[in-house]
Order: sequence, then structure tokens, then C-alpha cells
Amino acid sequence: MGAETQAELELEERGGKLVARARGHWTVREAATIEALLADRLREAKAIDIVLDDLQSLDTAGAWLLYRTRRDLTHDGRTVEITGANPAQQSLLDEVAANDAPCPITPPAPPQPIRLLEFIGQRTVEVGRAAYTLLGFLGLTIASAGRVLRRPRLMRWTSLFFHMEEVGAKAMPIVGLMAFLIGIVIAQQGEFQLRQFGAELFVVNLLGVSILREIAILITAIMVAGRSGSAFTAQIGTMMLNEEVDAMRTLGIDPIEALVLPRLFAIVLLMPLLTFYADLVALLGGGIFCWLALDIPPPMFLERLRDAVEFETFLVGMVKAPFFAAVIAVVGCREGLAVRGGAESVGRNTTSSVVKSIFLVIVLDAAFAVFFSAIGV
Repeated sequence: MGAETQAELELEERGGKLVARARGHWTVREAATIEALLADRLREAKAIDIVLDDLQSLDTAGAWLLYRTRRDLTHDGRTVEITGANPAQQSLLDEVAANDAPCPITPPAPPQPIRLLEFIGQRTVEVGRAAYTLLGFLGLTIASAGRVLRRPRLMRWTSLFFHMEEVGAKAMPIVGLMAFLIGIVIAQQGEFQLRQFGAELFVVNLLGVSILREIAILITAIMVAGRSGSAFTAQIGTMMLNEEVDAMRTLGIDPIEALVLPRLFAIVLLMPLLTFYADLVALLGGGIFCWLALDIPPPMFLERLRDAVEFETFLVGMVKAPFFAAVIAVVGCREGLAVRGGAESVGRNTTSSVVKSIFLVIVLDAAFAVFFSAIGV
């Protein structure tokens, strides 16, 4: 390409201003040369006048480089003017200026296996963080409980008795109803299956072992988690939104001692009693079904139950009760103290409290099943 067709930039000082006179063809073919000229030769000037009188041709690429140079130098605090453009050249400069808007580029979506791995990784990290936070809160609660047990005067007795009533006495109707119906269902399903082998009498064995070891405590824990655990979260969460917990801290009152421990002790004390109550009501429902559907009178039912069930069977269910209760209370209170923002957060954390409590209760029940099997109980 001849020299007369190349892009040139002639510089001269005039009245304290750098005049840059563009010559040649400022087109896409000369884009690299134009960019180097504008970047190297205009770097130090404070006031610049780019004159286009002698420009032979200008296309969109050249107009964009001119506009970009003016924009960047102006952003750095310099004064830049572009003069001498004919109507066609000015139209190009105006067009590139009007279209200088960020163009969002959406990256292509990764393949489905990669998205699946990413989802699993994110959820794993979230579960790990939640478990770490819950363990930390559990440790804080245990430390506060030890301090209160050493100094009983720190216990909020009025709050403790109030929550004992809420968790225990007021939960008895729904727990009793559920246990009664579950007892009937287990007896009916057991009779339907055992009838094929002529072993309907063993329905009593099925009732006794399943209810005392697993069913009654699980039903009770699930009902308490849905009823009391969610209430703990909603109550404490509302206090968080109203800044009552912050006010307590300002007054030197430990929220763990004032809010968490009364609820924790109440549910731990009452869960074994509710479990025992559920055992009796569920066996009552199963016994009534056996009497009416299988012609097994109550004296025979009780005698068969005594032969089928050992004391260890009853003890297995009762041992689980305080551990399940502690999980429900700790999760419910922790979710309540984690409420932030607005009322939507209360609902979200209440739902999370119930889901986490039931999940952890089932996981803990599975761990107990493995443990009792290992020790032969």
C-alpha cells in the first residue's frame, strides 16, 4: 500500500493546545496504525484538537477509534475536540457515539452434568455451613445450660412452666389423636398381612414392638416439631424483627438463658411423658381394633402384650425422647435467632425449622437403631 494511503497524524503546538491533524485513509485496513498513533502520540497532552480537514476517507472503524480516544482521554480529565469533519464523517462519529452502550454477553450455559455437579457442590457447602453453625449454637446452649444448672437462680422459672404447659398439656389432644389412629392403622395392616399365614394373633406382637420402639416416639417428635418447634422459631423470630433481643442484650440479659433454655428444658422434660402417653393411646387404639375385628378380648391382649414385649423394648423408645426433644428445641431456637429482614424471613425460617428438625430426628433415630442393634437390644 502506498504511503499516500496510509493513516497519518501530524502534531503541532498552537496556543497551549496540541493540534493533531489526521491525514490519509482512516479505515479498517489501517485500524492497527490508527490505534497506535492515537495511543502513543496523544498520551501526554492536556488539551487536544483533532482536525479532520485533510482526511481522505473515514469508515466506521476509524470513527470508533476517534470516538473512543476522545471518550477515554476526557474520562482522564483532558480536553479533546474533534473538528473539521464533513457531514458524512460527522454522521459516522455521531452514530458510533449513540451506540456506545455496554452489550451484555451471556456466556453459554455449561453442559447438564457440569450444572448438576455445580448444584451438588453448592448444596453440599450450604449443608456444611448450616451444620457448622448449628453445632456452634449447640455448644453455646450446652455451656449456658451447665451454668444455669450450677446456679438454678438464673433459671426463668415462670417461662419454664409456661412452655411446659404449651409443649406438654396443650399438645396432648393432637398427639393422642394421632397415636390412637396410628395404633388402629398398624393393627389393621398387620392383621391384613398376617391373615395369609393364619397368624392374626401376632398382631399384638407387631403392635407392641413397633409402637414402643419406633412409632410412638417418631409420631410424638414429628408432632412436637411441627407444633412447638415452629412456634419457637416464630416467637423468637418476631422478637428479632422487633429488636427485642437486641434490647435484652443492651440490658445485659443473655438471650440464650432467657429465651432458649426455658424452651429447651420444657421440651426435654415433657417429651418422655408425651411419648409414654402416645405409647398408651396407640396400644389402646390397636387393642380396640383387635377386640372388635379379631375377637381378642382386652385380658388376652394384655397377656399377649406382656409376653411379647420386654422392658428393654419400652426403654428404647423412652431413651430417644430427650435427645429428639433437644434437637427440636435447638433447631427451632437457632432458626428463630437467625431471622433477618422482614416477615417473609419468619415464614422461611419457620419452614426451615420444621424440615430440619424432622430430618435430624429421623437421622438420629437411624443412628439409635444401629447403636441398639450393635449392643443387642
